[in-house]
Order: sequence, then C-alpha cells, then structure tokens
Amino acid sequence: MPEILDEASSIESTTVGVFRTSATVKGGRRFSFGALVVVGDRKGRVGFGYGKSNEVPQAVEKAQKYAKRAMSDVPMAGRTLPHQVEGSFGASKVRLIPASPGTGVVAGSTIRAILEMAGITDCLTKCYGNTNKFNIVKACFDGIDRLRKREEVSEARGIKLEVTDIEKKIEKGKAFASTAKGEKMKGPVNTIGQDRRGGRGGSGGGRGGRGGRSGGGHGGAGRDAGQQGGAPAADGASGGAPQA
Repeated sequence: MPEILDEASSIESTTVGVFRTSATVKGGRRFSFGALVVVGDRKGRVGFGYGKSNEVPQAVEKAQKYAKRAMSDVPMAGRTLPHQVEGSFGASKVRLIPASPGTGVVAGSTIRAILEMAGITDCLTKCYGNTNKFNIVKACFDGIDRLRKREEVSEARGIKLEVTDIEKKIEKGKAFASTAKGEKMKGPVNTIGQDRRGGRGGSGGGRGGRGGRSGGGHGGAGRDAGQQGGAPAADGASGGAPQA
C-alpha cells in the first residue's frame, strides 16, 4: 500500500521488493536487507531508489531518500503516454504502449507501481527477456527517459506535426468521462430483454386476475345456494306456526 512521504508535495512511496542477503562469518550468518522503492506525486514525477541496511525499516528509509533525489518528469498526453516506447537494461526489455481513456494499466506489479506513481492511468505494457525486478525497473525508466512530447519533437525538427492518433482517442474519450470527481466513466447500458421481462410479468398478473374472478364466481354461487337453502327453512318456520 502506498505510503505518504510528504503531504505538502503529495509524494507517495511504494516498496517494490525487499531482498535478504547473508554472509557466513566465524560466529555464524550475518544477514542484511535491501529495499527497492518507487516514489512519485501522481502528477508526472517519479523516481526509484535502492537502500541496504541490517534492518528492513532502515533499508526502506534509505531507498526512499535516494528515490526522492532521483525523481524525474514524465512526458504525458492526458493520462497516458504520448507515444510508444521501448526501454532496455541488461537482458530485460520493457515496451510501453499508450492506450485510450478507460483502458487502465495493463502491467505486472513492478511496472504498475511505477506508472501509478507517475499518474498514468491508461497504458499497455510488455516485458521481454529477464524479469528481474532491478532490470525491469531500470528498463522502464530508460523507456520513460526516451519519451518526447509532440511539441518538443516539432520544435527540434523545425516542422509542424499533425495531431497524433492517441490525442484523437483522448479527445474522443472525453465524451464518456465523468465531470464529477470520484465517479467512473460512463458505459453502454444494456436494454435487451427488458420488454420481454415486462411482458411475462404482465401475463402472470393476468393469470392471477383470472384465478380471482373464477374464485369469486364460486363463492358467489355458494352464497346463492345458501340463500336458496335458507328460504325454505324460513317458509317451514312460517308454516309451523299455524300447526302449533
């Protein structure tokens, strides 16, 4: 879970991995710990650091201090990357692919921590070669260093570049984005089968009504029979009076 380092600058920290090493000495084994930490403000700045100590909390604190010193800016287009890029370090390669709004971050735990700390919410990733966490983190930051905005490329080349495909997707996705803070993007509403369910409910209600009418008819017939049976009794009573 991310940890808040500085509330003023909104810098958060997440621990990517903790590693234990041991050295065999005359008295036994001596353990030491290393921590790999990624920090960011979720607004386009991110960095990583690695610290070592005999205790885990001290190693994490060292790594956080080194990561805050090494924070760098991440070029962004909306909440995704401006273009596709591939970074490498050693035997590891990381490919970062921009995505349209609503896609989310499709990545493993290590790359996801870096992108989320940078504030990227829509991105596709793929790792090749060695999956060591050190190499993956350094390869990812190598790819981030290669990112350039359209304005920077246009100024460097001295030409005017047209709007990129990812920028068109971002503008198209704004129509589905919610204006209220904290709400999710709108999605399509499935209305198939609603009329059919309503029709079945209506027919069921009709069957219940027919049962009520038939039951009412039988009850009325019983009441009529009772009244007819009571009429002769009344006549008998009236006829019994003269005999007495």
